[in-house]
Amino acid sequence: MAPPWLTALPQPAALVEWRGNSICFEYWNDPFERYFGEMARGNREQDPERFGRLEAELIGFALSGHQVSRFELERLTTLGTEAFDCTLAWVHHAEPGKSRILISAIDRTADRRVEESLRRELISDALTALPNRTGFGEAIEMILGQEDHADAAQIGVMIIDLMRFSRINEALGTMAGDELILSVAARLKSCMGDEGATVARLGGNEFGVCHVFKNGVTDLMDMAARIKAAIAMPIRLSNLQISINCAIGGALIRISEAEADELVRQAQTAARAAKKSDRLEIYRAGELGAARQRFFLESHLRDTLQQGGLHLLYQPIIDLSDGQVRGFEALARWSHPVLGPISPNDFIPVAEESGLVVQLGRWALHDAMRQLRLWDEALGEPMPVKMNVNLSPIQMARDDVLGTISDALRLNGVNGDRLMIELTESAVVGDPNNCGMLLDALKRSNVAVAMDDFGTGYSNMASLQSLPIDLLKIDRSFVTDMIADPDKLAIVRAILSLAKTLGMRTTAEGIETADVAYKLREMGCDYGQGYYFAKPMGADEAYACWMERRNISTRLAASG
Repeated sequence: MAPPWLTALPQPAALVEWRGNSICFEYWNDPFERYFGEMARGNREQDPERFGRLEAELIGFALSGHQVSRFELERLTTLGTEAFDCTLAWVHHAEPGKSRILISAIDRTADRRVEESLRRELISDALTALPNRTGFGEAIEMILGQEDHADAAQIGVMIIDLMRFSRINEALGTMAGDELILSVAARLKSCMGDEGATVARLGGNEFGVCHVFKNGVTDLMDMAARIKAAIAMPIRLSNLQISINCAIGGALIRISEAEADELVRQAQTAARAAKKSDRLEIYRAGELGAARQRFFLESHLRDTLQQGGLHLLYQPIIDLSDGQVRGFEALARWSHPVLGPISPNDFIPVAEESGLVVQLGRWALHDAMRQLRLWDEALGEPMPVKMNVNLSPIQMARDDVLGTISDALRLNGVNGDRLMIELTESAVVGDPNNCGMLLDALKRSNVAVAMDDFGTGYSNMASLQSLPIDLLKIDRSFVTDMIADPDKLAIVRAILSLAKTLGMRTTAEGIETADVAYKLREMGCDYGQGYYFAKPMGADEAYACWMERRNISTRLAASG
């Protein structure tokens, strides 16, 4: 007869006799009968795997000498798998051979199902039910962990970035955006067919595909072409039929050499390149290193801007008719205490990509105006020069440019007619309406405007005529060696003629020889800038350069 305390226990429980090298279920209560009765009677056929597990745990406990042991046991039912936390403990008796093993179980099935549900939510996208970024990484890890791949098998990851998605959200609303995402998800799954590829939504308008490619890059390119064609098919949203495009970047590597996180990062790097090139891009060695270098520079640049670690150099702008310094271009420079001098060609693109160019532009403008004020104080009167400051298209789009310029002028007591803002052609062409309003406002403040690097962008006669631009800066690529190159000479002559027709002044950049300077003056160019006259220099040296050229001119006038 079972002990009364055993039958009174609410959870499944049983007493097990240890017979040398075997076990025998001696007594058990009704809950144990309901869940594990067949096991207790020794019926292995119902669930042989779990019976063997239970038997092994009991024998291992009996031989271990431990007083308590815990393990988890599952039970198969028609409704699914049930899970139990089991505890083994000795029930000692004074008489030899009378001690028994007590096994008790607590049903954790409900908890397990909640955990599984939360787990599914953790690794799945709520809208599409596809794996999310976490689930995608686990899927890649699972493929890498399989042992049945050929030695030369390659795993590939593609990142698909939907173009113009934000515009659709803004124009049609988020519900239409969700409908678009669902349509794209369905098309991607359809593209995979029976190939067994993993499709995931990594977030927003970004999807991922992972697959083992037998023929390497050829198969990856074929799949990318199918994806691009499927997504390009018109989609009906809110009674509108629209077409979208996508940028696809891929990364491919032998499975034996792959790491999941690295593979995804490589594909994302390629996808960023694909957004610019509008074609499939496959990651090449070194690209991720360059991306990490940009991130490294961004981190240091952010700290440097906060700590005031940048400085300005000033390159003189020379009047070609009399050799006088008529202005300076303020140029940002960065000398890191550990990394040393960092080229503007390296940190300016990083600043634009990260948005730090807004903070950088504000600092440059205020520091340049402060320097004008210091020169005025040294001279005892306003120094008759303009200060040229570059304005990034990113800053134009994101910053209160008029307010920033107004503050810089007002705080330093400098009049607007001593400032010239330099814009690139891409800034003018990219948003001509907003650019026109900004330039009109600058003109009302007497601030002059120069179009920098003219001839390398996409300006046309209409934009030049309609915008209040004061000066064209001829790009150095046309000025260098122009005397020996008839094509360059013809381009420079055409730009000078165009500027004269439109009533604009001109500055030639990159003048490195006296012959080029003389030829430009002969052709009617107003100003020159380049190493022939002076390299970019510090504030004191720039002031001395202006003073020296003024004194020479004064002496020449007196002797004449």
